[in-house]
Amino acid sequence: MTLSSLRSPQGLVAYLRSPQGMKAAAWLGLSVLLLILPFYLERFWLQAGLFAMAAAIGAIGLNLLTGSTGQLSLGHAFFLALGAYGYCVFAGDPDSQLVGWGLPPLVAIVMAVLLAGAAGGLFSPIAGRLRGAYLGIATLALIFIGQHVLFNAHDLTGGYNGRSVPTLEVFGLSFDNTRVLVGGVPFQAMEKLWYVGLVMLALGALFARGVLAGRPGRAMNAIRDHRIAAGVMGVPVARYRGWVFVLSSMYAGLAGVLLALVFQRTVPSYFGIILALEYLAMIVIGGLGSVGGAMLGAFFVSLLPQVLTKYSEALPLVSQPGTGGGLAPGEASRYLYGAAVVTAVLFLPGGLVRLPAVLRARRAARIKARAESSRNMEVPT
Repeated sequence: MTLSSLRSPQGLVAYLRSPQGMKAAAWLGLSVLLLILPFYLERFWLQAGLFAMAAAIGAIGLNLLTGSTGQLSLGHAFFLALGAYGYCVFAGDPDSQLVGWGLPPLVAIVMAVLLAGAAGGLFSPIAGRLRGAYLGIATLALIFIGQHVLFNAHDLTGGYNGRSVPTLEVFGLSFDNTRVLVGGVPFQAMEKLWYVGLVMLALGALFARGVLAGRPGRAMNAIRDHRIAAGVMGVPVARYRGWVFVLSSMYAGLAGVLLALVFQRTVPSYFGIILALEYLAMIVIGGLGSVGGAMLGAFFVSLLPQVLTKYSEALPLVSQPGTGGGLAPGEASRYLYGAAVVTAVLFLPGGLVRLPAVLRARRAARIKARAESSRNMEVPT
């Protein structure tokens, strides 16, 4: 459809009824909804949404590595920790008891992402030569190394109690709890950070889609589907594996920065093996090899514990942590993760992102079956 045809009302209506038009209208409606949510949602849901955005950024990076290139990684939490603590060190007050460089927050964000990418680059020779369970075990070692450093490097990380996160300031605007009235609505830290999270997630998703749609994406898929054939076709397999590992690490670093800004305190125990497994659950539940699938899975896995915690009093078999009488929200959510993973593997191999296509295919099959049945029942004259 040309631009000139959209100028008439009939052409615009025809475009909106087309699949492309409906998709564009849906994206426009979703964008408007996300932009106005801080004016209506309470702090709890804004914070939960920001956690989901950070998880989505990290899941996109892991999906590029595992879903699109076929490289299993269990060390994603290590690079999240590098991003979170890197931002705290680079933007931290140099006069405090902990190490801080006092850099501008925007520079500190870039430096933290580059730090995660540099760590991924140091590990990339291993990532380029190992695959499958061997790479998974190798990256699992990063978790144990990271946990040891985080708990014992007190001057950098604050030890078991962690360290506070410097406030983000951009062009004189401080993203703290200082009240700023916008349209009569008081904007505090969560409301302000909401738009930071949206920008980070949008840029990360668009860049990943561009990578997958271009030549690098085709090479990554070739490596995943048949490594030897990809090498025969001229794809530098080890180089691509190492490059994607670095890119995935940078996504994790950016997710770690956003997590730190939302948490407002970094705690070493958060960046453990449980977090790494949750990220694997995200990409499996959402759909391997898909940017949209990674985002759907991240929102499912990260929002589920928040919802269970919020409504634990009204849900059967779920109780507030420490009260007894039922499952804690965290335990219940992990049971549901497991059930969702099994369901996705057995009945929906493409993940949640493939659900609309599956439903459309089944609907078309039912319509076709009814049409054939009606033709068979016709009595010839």
